[in-house]
Amino acid sequence: MCAIVGVFGVKKASTVAYYSLFSMQHRGQESTGISVANDDRISVYKKRGMVADVFSQETLDSMKGCCAVGHNRYSTAGSESTGDSQPVFAKYKLGEISVVHNGNLVNKQEVRDELIAKGAIFQTDMDTENIIHLIAKSQKDSLVDRIKDMLTRIEGAYCLAIQSRSKMFVIRDRFGIRPLSLGKFKDGGYIVASETCALDLVGAKFVRDVKPGEMLTFEEGKEPYSEQIFEPDYHPCAFEYIYFARPDSIIDGKNIYQARLEMGRRLAQETPAQVDLVLPVPDSGVAAAKGYAEGLGVPFEMGIVRNHYVGRTFIEPTQEIRDLKVKLKLSPIKHLIKGKRIAIIDDSLVRGTTSTQIVKMLLDAGAKEVHMRIAAPEIKYPCRYGIDTPTQAELISANFTVDEIADKIGATSLGFLSVEGLIESLGSERNYSLVSFDGNYFAGGNANSLGCAGGC
Repeated sequence: MCAIVGVFGVKKASTVAYYSLFSMQHRGQESTGISVANDDRISVYKKRGMVADVFSQETLDSMKGCCAVGHNRYSTAGSESTGDSQPVFAKYKLGEISVVHNGNLVNKQEVRDELIAKGAIFQTDMDTENIIHLIAKSQKDSLVDRIKDMLTRIEGAYCLAIQSRSKMFVIRDRFGIRPLSLGKFKDGGYIVASETCALDLVGAKFVRDVKPGEMLTFEEGKEPYSEQIFEPDYHPCAFEYIYFARPDSIIDGKNIYQARLEMGRRLAQETPAQVDLVLPVPDSGVAAAKGYAEGLGVPFEMGIVRNHYVGRTFIEPTQEIRDLKVKLKLSPIKHLIKGKRIAIIDDSLVRGTTSTQIVKMLLDAGAKEVHMRIAAPEIKYPCRYGIDTPTQAELISANFTVDEIADKIGATSLGFLSVEGLIESLGSERNYSLVSFDGNYFAGGNANSLGCAGGC
């Protein structure tokens, strides 16, 4: 997951980056940071916590410059420390550099071991630090050539914004696994962000998606310069549409809300249930639940209230925190539920933590039956491209049948969207990254050699 933003040629670039990161808070809650460049120096401010809590107006005003890069962290490796926050900054032979990264480098350890053998000293556990070292140790004369040299050494999923004191470079891996959009401001200047909701908030006009394998160079007084570094092998991550992205975002031409609505309709065709009411697990299950209700011709109600002051349970780093936050986060509207046969729709089922507590909550509220429906296929394989499912032992669908899972979570019945149904909902014209569902690690490696090694 994670969110990145790059702003170039804009007055008060730090403030634009701040609001962009605020709009993408859902992509990472552990830490946030912004670096701002002018011709003299790069200044960095980063800290654990939410965007609104970390940055003050005084801090933003002190970060002067027309180029900023920023990051919200959702960790797949590293520790919960400010040191493992981004941007990652360094001084090196050509000057100063700052990097933000959304993704997961699958050859992190191999590259790191080589760098350490050659004398590199690492300060963090993040794979993003590999990028800094590879650029610094390159023997190429210019920064752009050093970046290209670095790109030949890394593998996996990545969207990068790299900042020098006068330029900004943005790169998307050749698979296009993670999203990245380019926008332009009416008065000049550009923004690149993980989701289009950031562009909407700061008043930038969407130009296009950054192409898989493309590098954009931003330089004062010039239009962004595009180079196709790698031949595209397009595999956008299906999980962006299922769970990660905000419903109002458009990723690679597809609206997230409409995609989730279609998933729900398809789910109703594949796994119908005799129910009186359809409820969503808020907020990411809402669109799919609406589609499911439409497909069945059954009333839809917002029968569970979400406390929006509690963060997303899936992206919390420890199981203990996840367990507590489900109870703090969701509350049933009992008079809607009592005596009813309920279909409860969620976007995915990973560990079963949330589902177990939701089913119990609905039964305790008086539901006659609880039929759990998941608007995604069964997650049977760990992801190596930036999702926190490091081992198959944690994946409930990798270890139990659908009926066994229904029994474990206490549901009357359980149903999943098929892989074919997901593809048809998203559009079969693309080869999506479905590694969590089908185990196809197209970017090298296999399920037995995984463990999300880095990422953000």
